[in-house]
Amino acid sequence: MAGGRGGARRGAVVVAAAALAVACCCMGVASAATYYVGDVGGWSLSSGSWPNGKQFRAGDVLVFRYNPLMHNVVAVGEDGYNGCTTPPGSRTYESGNDAVTLARGANRFMCTRFYHCNFGMKMVVNAA
Repeated sequence: MAGGRGGARRGAVVVAAAALAVACCCMGVASAATYYVGDVGGWSLSSGSWPNGKQFRAGDVLVFRYNPLMHNVVAVGEDGYNGCTTPPGSRTYESGNDAVTLARGANRFMCTRFYHCNFGMKMVVNAA
């Protein structure tokens, strides 16, 4: 009988651990927020200050909406951002409706079409 009880306890512990793991996963998904860059105006030359005053977290999603004939979105590091250049390995988005998941720290984006970055079409989004 003692062996049967131990097995039941182990089974209950496994079920409880699985339930806790599922709950943790669901809480992580539920806590992610979706933001539309530039709000109603979308990703544009005036979007650079859009992140000001907002609190972002790693896992949040930015949706960039724009005319793909006029703009794009390039995710770059600090050097690419500062120089308005696209280093090898940079991710370029061109659909006009791009969803980007934020990583912890500074996330830098710019538009490389028609020298828009040089005219200020770039932004940094800091995620906790």
